[in-house]
Amino acid sequence: MKLKKVKSPSPCMITQAIDIIGKKWVLLIMYQLLSGPKRFTELEAEMAISGRLLSERLKEMETEGIVTRHMFPEIPPRVEYELTPKGRAIEPVIDQIYSWSSDWLKQQKSE
Repeated sequence: MKLKKVKSPSPCMITQAIDIIGKKWVLLIMYQLLSGPKRFTELEAEMAISGRLLSERLKEMETEGIVTRHMFPEIPPRVEYELTPKGRAIEPVIDQIYSWSSDWLKQQKSE
């Protein structure tokens, strides 16, 4: 009897995705930005992340086309970060991760 091959996602594509969203803080930054544009200081305060690391992650996410940076010509300068459509597409994935962790991590604690 022959086993039927199941078509699965290319490991290369999964690896590429994990290289982007698997870095520490990236999914949490994306989660924070799902509610709308935020200033750097808002993100920094909400997540207790160092400014240096937040800046580094935002630059990487901007390079990947996940986040856009909007500068406003004000004094002092105001900068806001917002998810692009590519970045917003992660929302169902984050919802599923939340659902999985709600179901299984609670259960794990009670065992």
